[in-house]
Amino acid sequence: MASKQEIIDARIPKLELLKQAGMNPYQAHTDMTHTLAEVIEQFSTLESSQDIVVLAGRVVAIRGQGGILFVVLSDGTAQFQAVLKKDEIEEQVFDLFVNTVDTSDFIEVTGTVFVTKRGEQSLMISNWNMLTKSLMPLPDSWYGLADQEEQLRKRYLSLAIDPEMRAMFARRSKFWNVTRQFFLDKNFTEVETPTLEVTTGGAEANPFKTHHKDYDVDVYLRISVGELWQKRLMAGMLPKTFEIGRVYRNEGSSPDHLQEFTNLEYYEAYSDYKKGMKVVRDLYLKLAQEVWGTTQFESKGHTFNLADEWVELDYAEEVQKRTGINIFDDADEIILEKLKELGVKFDGTTRERMIDSLWKYCRKQISGPAFLVHHPVLVSPLSKRLESDPRKTERFQPIIAGTEVGNGFSELNDPIDQRARFEEQQQLIERGDDEAMMPEWEFVDMLEYGMPPTCGFGFGERLFAILEGKTLRDVTLFPLVKQKIEE
Repeated sequence: MASKQEIIDARIPKLELLKQAGMNPYQAHTDMTHTLAEVIEQFSTLESSQDIVVLAGRVVAIRGQGGILFVVLSDGTAQFQAVLKKDEIEEQVFDLFVNTVDTSDFIEVTGTVFVTKRGEQSLMISNWNMLTKSLMPLPDSWYGLADQEEQLRKRYLSLAIDPEMRAMFARRSKFWNVTRQFFLDKNFTEVETPTLEVTTGGAEANPFKTHHKDYDVDVYLRISVGELWQKRLMAGMLPKTFEIGRVYRNEGSSPDHLQEFTNLEYYEAYSDYKKGMKVVRDLYLKLAQEVWGTTQFESKGHTFNLADEWVELDYAEEVQKRTGINIFDDADEIILEKLKELGVKFDGTTRERMIDSLWKYCRKQISGPAFLVHHPVLVSPLSKRLESDPRKTERFQPIIAGTEVGNGFSELNDPIDQRARFEEQQQLIERGDDEAMMPEWEFVDMLEYGMPPTCGFGFGERLFAILEGKTLRDVTLFPLVKQKIEE
């Protein structure tokens, strides 16, 4: 097999041949009249009219020999065949093609459409032009991108050779467009909130930190899509808002954990977690039907149907049923021993982290669709307490395929209670809990002026990944990967 440099060395002379023929091998303009999808759709009309057609695309295959070549083009919309015949074109134009065109080149072809003897729709080339001369061929699916890190690092190659991957990212775009339209149709206002914050809020996660030179202050990349900012908008008499944007978390990497990803958060005044669950179920059903055309999925070893009844699972009751642990009454030592017995690894030694780790063990066994509800106050610093049991909160999380795919609650709007919970989070930070929520005292100031009853909810592209049956890295165009060390 030829080395990379050997392949490049073989193609470099072809650049000079093109230039000698008066053809720029890296052009800025094309006279393309149709995409390949359009020429297929309009083929009958174009065949009848015999109009001149100009097509452009990447050469993905060349076959034939002697006086006829069959060239397969791809432009991202479709593939289409062009035919080059020596007796249908000037000899020097034919020879220039033979001597300079390789697979992976981008070319422009001019001619009329026809059907070959084998019944294949094609274009008979009367002229051609080089648009971009490639120095390397695309890899093939058998050996070119066997290394997963290389696939992610050179995602452009994976996309070029895998039409299903391109289709998946088209679905990902539609996923967020359907989400956006869902809220616009319900008269929500789309907003933009800061991505640089003096204090992170809205989630329990480790932030990225940088320094603002002009203000001489440390700032953080946000870990949620404007949760504390959007709640300020509720107090500011904007009753229905949403934002779709990027968030950043300086945590471990895995196929299902990234440092940068897309989230949505919405907030609705005069609503609560019960109403929020209905909104979320309707949204998830709409996404499934419009993006995938089905409500039934298989993912991560689970089978589920989003059109089924969404059962409500009480957090404490579910943990006790599956592990025997009473999260409110059992001592830390008992919980720690149960975690060791179950083989659950977890970071930190706080009660909050132990309880959260115990729940994560339980959730892997739940296919859903379900709503986990009534989380303990200890793990829900922004949720309103449940009036019937103040140890619990009016919080909900949709569960499918053993995974939490969203988080919402009746927002805490009691400034005294909120201040006390932030103080508790501060104590956790001081005891070394990196995932505890950073207190935001200006948010407490806002609550002192009054915020209406509000439901807030957020979810990220993990939902898309699960419905695709892929990992989070798989459904991200350019996930962060370790830098390649050149030898």
